Amino acid sequence: MLQSGDGLRALTGRRVAVVGAGPGGLASALLLARAGIHVTLFEKDAQVGGRTKTVSAPGGYKFDIGPTFFLYPQILADIFTSCGERLEDHVKLERLDPQYHLVFEGEDGITGTIRATGDIARMETEIARLAPDDAKNVQAFFTENRTKLDYFKPILQQAFHTLRSMASPAMLAALPHLHPGRSVDRDLKRYFADPRVRLAFSFQTKYLGMSPFRCPSLFTILSFLEYEHGVYHPVGGCGAVSEAMAGLAGRMGVDIRLNANVERVLFDGKRASGVVADGETFNADAVLINGDFAKVMRALVPERHRPRWRDAKIKKARLSCSTFMLYLGVEGKVPDSLGHHTILLADGYERNIREITEGTLPMQPSLYVQHAGYTDGGMAPAGHTALYVLVPVPNLKAGIDWAATRTSYRALILERLKRLGLEDLESRIRYERIIDPTQWEEDFAVHEGATFNLAHDLMQMLYFRPHNRFGPGLYIVGGGTHPGSGLPVIYEGARISARLLIEELAGARAASQAGIPDTAPLATSGEAS
Repeated sequence: MLQSGDGLRALTGRRVAVVGAGPGGLASALLLARAGIHVTLFEKDAQVGGRTKTVSAPGGYKFDIGPTFFLYPQILADIFTSCGERLEDHVKLERLDPQYHLVFEGEDGITGTIRATGDIARMETEIARLAPDDAKNVQAFFTENRTKLDYFKPILQQAFHTLRSMASPAMLAALPHLHPGRSVDRDLKRYFADPRVRLAFSFQTKYLGMSPFRCPSLFTILSFLEYEHGVYHPVGGCGAVSEAMAGLAGRMGVDIRLNANVERVLFDGKRASGVVADGETFNADAVLINGDFAKVMRALVPERHRPRWRDAKIKKARLSCSTFMLYLGVEGKVPDSLGHHTILLADGYERNIREITEGTLPMQPSLYVQHAGYTDGGMAPAGHTALYVLVPVPNLKAGIDWAATRTSYRALILERLKRLGLEDLESRIRYERIIDPTQWEEDFAVHEGATFNLAHDLMQMLYFRPHNRFGPGLYIVGGGTHPGSGLPVIYEGARISARLLIEELAGARAASQAGIPDTAPLATSGEAS
């Protein structure tokens, strides 16, 4: 741990409470410890990672609970490097090729498939089987989005807690490339006429819990990131990354307290001054919260300390969709055609997405299947298969009676899986766990079961999203704050929040000495949120 320099010496003896050991909390703890701050990390569960964890099930099966792959690991690698370590010495990341298997459904059955790959020549060949003219435009799509990402990256690294930040040099430079009035699908129509090809470059908006027909066009960079920089499987599951982060944090002096339930944040006037955990007071110079924004902030922070996000505003916030999950331990093998990641894109995909957005449970849903054993033999015992099945569904605001629907919807999903060659699945299931939207809320503290947090529409992004510096001495990190959802974006958010916290305690010089990249210039006066 670096302890030299005037800025870092100013942090000696400073204490920060981090609430939640999800990916954002772990990354923040590493960066704060690197700066010389004494960090105590409180996690209510018995295992770190939040939803980014891998669980063992009876029968020897292992399942990721939430995220099932890694994109753009460079940000996390940079965080490890700033701590004097190499990510590859802690976690083995396998780059997948093909990245996933896309299966397109039509009125009369399967109308085509794409084995998506970052090899552009092969991807052009895959697309040419469906739409020869569209294949000619793949390179142009890549060229434009490479430029778009270059302009948007500084925005992802910038804090947005004043209106003036919306007119930062980075924002002004990026605007001509972002086309905020277009949706992802509309933007892609400039390159691809076949709706199936557009879906190959737009289904990724599901990572934000949004529709490609509504999601702002800047998010075409999601598919570009996959194809340009790869889709990775952490050997042992995504929880291996969380465990590696926690292990490094512990060696750096972070006090990780599992099974520790934080009941509320304490304030000295307007300033956060600690937390109460399991009935005991923990005093701190600052508090950083990692959790589902709408759920955890209402639970821990009194309304008077969140004037821009009072209960009424949170209640009216636009939320992402939810997911219906099946975790299946299966005796025997599955067809090799399934691949590591497989997505069944339903006939009438736009109608399917509209149903979810409008609160109707789709009866012909799209779905995603992870067969991690395709790459990683450690996810199931010999001769068995672990399957992770995700179905986008409306969040709890739709009022669906899941207690009455759960069994029939499970049967519908098993029937849908036959489209992917899983004909005899029911009789071979030896372990099963279902998570529906009610359980996302009750068991995982996800507000309204909205798995991907606040929606990423234009009025809930950047300055209009909950701020990283939420108030004096109070910071947040995770999918509900800027920059948004998705592991690499959350890690970037951790860098923003950690830097702002260090700057508040000891000035910009300390943040620079701690190895955290500078944010774009912005005003810092006044209460953040």
